[in-house]
Amino acid sequence: MNKAELIDAIAHDAKLTKADAKKALDAFIKSTTTSLKKGNRVALVGFGSFSVAKRNARTGRNPQTGKPITIKAKKVVKFKAGSDLADSVNK
Repeated sequence: MNKAELIDAIAHDAKLTKADAKKALDAFIKSTTTSLKKGNRVALVGFGSFSVAKRNARTGRNPQTGKPITIKAKKVVKFKAGSDLADSVNK
């Protein structure tokens, strides 16, 4: 499902216009991004939680040459599914 299909599904399920569904989805994405940038966790009970973790610098290999390269440290976004979501996917 891409963003346009998600907007259509939200509009249909919530009985909103596509424009309103797009605004709601964009607001959710913006709010979640802002919170994660601040280092906060975003938890949606039953669905899951988004968090930021630090990945340390490490040594990798260039796949073309096989030479070792240094991969810089960075922050990554992690998602952990909630129990309701995990249960519904596994049924």
